[in-house]
Amino acid sequence: MTGLPSRLPTDAVLGSISTSGTHPGLATSNLSEHGSEARCLVVQKLPNPADLDDPALAGRIADGDTLAMQAMMRRYNQRLFRAARSILKDDCEAEEAVQDAWLRAFRAMHTFRGEASLSTWLTRIVCNEALGRVRKSNRRAGIIPIESPATEAAEHELPSVQDDPDHAPENTAMRAEIRRLIEHKIDSLPDAFRSVFVLRALEDMSVEDVAQSLGINEATVRTRYFRARGLLREELALEIDVNMENAYAFAGARCDRIVANVLMRMQDPASGGYDAAQPKPGDQP
Repeated sequence: MTGLPSRLPTDAVLGSISTSGTHPGLATSNLSEHGSEARCLVVQKLPNPADLDDPALAGRIADGDTLAMQAMMRRYNQRLFRAARSILKDDCEAEEAVQDAWLRAFRAMHTFRGEASLSTWLTRIVCNEALGRVRKSNRRAGIIPIESPATEAAEHELPSVQDDPDHAPENTAMRAEIRRLIEHKIDSLPDAFRSVFVLRALEDMSVEDVAQSLGINEATVRTRYFRARGLLREELALEIDVNMENAYAFAGARCDRIVANVLMRMQDPASGGYDAAQPKPGDQP
């Protein structure tokens, strides 16, 4: 009985690999030596989708790879949510818009030609989805929109900013409050300004990418971003001025507590009390 050789030449293995195997990620090799044939399976490990660049990921998605879809969603969910939220001003609506935008993007992934970056292409899709929802909502309400981020209409004014969370016990609530204030001010910006500001300031997108995403020219992006920043500064400065007089406030319960504690100590001999023989407050020494 003729057995397989104990060691196969490396060049024979590498030189005769055929990728016609039936298992994904596996390649088969037919080897012939001393009149015997050996069938060798060579494992080819596929890269983790999360490690792929955008074009490679898009190619995998076009082939129906669900792991690649998951990786892309995790990579761009925040950007798309922020873009949708800047238009819709509602978390739930924005989430739904992002989901619908992903479905549209995945179905059309085979049409992506790389003329713009994938992130810009996706942002454009979610912005169109969000704007469609606004138009539909306005039709239902019988309202004609004054302005949308994708139009070059007049640029009205109003306010907003961003956050920077650290980890510190007593500062957590304060930061959350500041974040809510900033988000509220961003929401109060005009539609055209708000979308540009969110994509430029929060997502750090280039002027060119923002222009492509919103369908406006680059000069308009710069103008709206500059005005949005100015409005935010004004609104936040006003908020500070309004609350400045309340800084270090000492009234209400805090004031009552001091008064009660002092009066109690005056009645307590153990703590020195208030001795009628001692000079009273206001007496001349």
